[in-house]
Amino acid sequence: MLNRFFGQKPQEDPKQNPGTAQERAERNPEAEQRLGFLGRTRQFFSRMSQTVQENDTLTEELWDELLESLLAADVGPNTSMWLIDRLRQRAEEEQMRTGSQVQRALREELTSLLDQPSPLRFSKQSPLTVFLVIGVNGSGKTTSIAKMAHLLTREGHKVTLAAADTFRAAAIDQLKVWGERIGVPVISQSPNSDPGAVVYDAIQAALTRGSDVLIVDTAGRLHTKNNLMEELKKLNKIIQKFVPDGPHELLIVIDATTGQNALLQARTFAANIGLTGVIITKIDGTAKGGFAFAVADDLGVPIKFIGTGEKVGDLIPFEPKSFVEALFT
Repeated sequence: MLNRFFGQKPQEDPKQNPGTAQERAERNPEAEQRLGFLGRTRQFFSRMSQTVQENDTLTEELWDELLESLLAADVGPNTSMWLIDRLRQRAEEEQMRTGSQVQRALREELTSLLDQPSPLRFSKQSPLTVFLVIGVNGSGKTTSIAKMAHLLTREGHKVTLAAADTFRAAAIDQLKVWGERIGVPVISQSPNSDPGAVVYDAIQAALTRGSDVLIVDTAGRLHTKNNLMEELKKLNKIIQKFVPDGPHELLIVIDATTGQNALLQARTFAANIGLTGVIITKIDGTAKGGFAFAVADDLGVPIKFIGTGEKVGDLIPFEPKSFVEALFT
């Protein structure tokens, strides 16, 4: 999708380094423990499971209660209705007779909705991988970038950050503070500078220093669709002069506490600029973790990470199966 937006030919599947945090989480039971922040959301799914399992027969009342539970968990009206329709279809095709059968099918459909784990994509052709990150003010974008840089650094990558959200002085200062804290260089200019100039400088600095990952903090202000597309096209041209197959990811950061409202703008971004992934932040601060299903269904792009707290290590690669299992335990 990113290639189509930027006019590139489709690339081969990028390499994925062995031993990433994603893979370690799948092998390590601690991944389950780190999903403890879902406790408040579990209450919705626990009640839903109890309601479904207590029904020996499938009635209209059961379907209505199941729909209400999905909506209460902020799964969203469109996704919730789709799930109910899908479960009704399966119930007929598979001749389901009990609520427990529906519950098993629901878990399968929720897992399928989130798709497979989607680790970050790294360049196979260039020494430098470039990630662009967008998101409105207050979404946790800059903090998420720092956390992602910290995670990649711990995996052995050499990371450089570009403070290209130049229209907000606080974003530049915030990224600098984070850079000092995690020991990652931050390339910046004065507020209101040309974001393209910042990205140019950052690429040169990253290549000179031998960095293999550059994360660009950009598009923090509320854009119109056209302004955002033009800015990203400009940044892309600069990137491709030195990294022909870049950028390799275009990620949007979404605040889970704003729920369905956050999808309104994200939907426009996804439809017009070719997003490749989502970072959901502040999911620990809401009882409506079902928002993740609405994001995956509505935007049609994978969830890459979820933010689970304020600490630098509170960003975890998203693992769909573990996420769904945690909701029902």
